[in-house]
Amino acid sequence: MSHPFAAVLAYFSVGILALIVFLSCFEWVTKYDGWNEIRKGNMSVAMATSGKIFGICNIFRFSIEANETIYQSLVWAAVGFVLLLIAYFLFEFLTPVFRIDEEIAKDNKAVGLLAMILPVSLSYIIGAAVI
Repeated sequence: MSHPFAAVLAYFSVGILALIVFLSCFEWVTKYDGWNEIRKGNMSVAMATSGKIFGICNIFRFSIEANETIYQSLVWAAVGFVLLLIAYFLFEFLTPVFRIDEEIAKDNKAVGLLAMILPVSLSYIIGAAVI
């Protein structure tokens, strides 16, 4: 885009839309109602959701920096999101001593913290890889 202000608005708008869509996908696969739990004060769900939001936005940031067009950025952000979603399932699968979603729904803050840090950390690796 030739005008910087228009580019900022376009990337911001597409980024917000991508965040809504990708976060909705996460909400769809979790076993608890995230926003309802947050409304009730479940800090573990709030931490896990915050980590997902940061991870999604960070991947999109890397994608914007590395690509020439909004379309390319969105495609690579979607690839990054799929990788983040796979990591979520691996986290759930590779923790056989307890169920991650059940512990978060019970407001286990230790598990909530891990569920926050994991997507934040992995978003840096994924973001660097999807460029």
